[in-house]
Amino acid sequence: MGEERLKQEIMRNKLWMLIAGIILGLLSAGVILLVSRPPQGAAILLRPPPTQVPLIVYVTGAVSEPGVYSLPINSRVEDAIHKAGGMTKEANSCSLNLAANLQDGSQIHVPLKSEPAILGSGVTFSSGVDKSGEKQLISTTSSYPININTASQIELENLPGIGPVTAQKIIEYRQENEFLIIEDLQKVSGIGPATFEKLKDLITVDGEK
Repeated sequence: MGEERLKQEIMRNKLWMLIAGIILGLLSAGVILLVSRPPQGAAILLRPPPTQVPLIVYVTGAVSEPGVYSLPINSRVEDAIHKAGGMTKEANSCSLNLAANLQDGSQIHVPLKSEPAILGSGVTFSSGVDKSGEKQLISTTSSYPININTASQIELENLPGIGPVTAQKIIEYRQENEFLIIEDLQKVSGIGPATFEKLKDLITVDGEK
């Protein structure tokens, strides 16, 4: 009777060892499968940010090195003149708005002191499209002081301290309220005393005395 019980105990131990071996084998196979499994999904390719196209402008007149120059976006007239080697001793800088934003295709002419010039005059060239669909150069001439009741978006943007958003606010304001005196410009959101001080000699209104 004792021998029979011992045999059963041995058989029971062998059965448990077999089961434990099977379980251990399954776990090992699962780990190997998980490690050797290829990664899911496509790899993310990081691309460099797009390069901004530079502005191309033509600088003429009383500068050291007249010519066509490439400048970064948001450059000013002063930057273009500096790129051209700066003004010569014969230059008449009073006729230029050095703080004006540059546009692609612009021509900046620095007049001589001997040239007749109107304060703030200049010619800006911007790309346009004619009726045939071909691109052409459209020229617009500005002379200061400009009438803030009739000035175009581009003329307003060329004023120091006035960007596209503020220029649009001026146009929207005057559609409802005519500017009677130049000080009324300060009623437009974004134009405070400091900005107005820069503008007061460059602007006018209808009927202003």
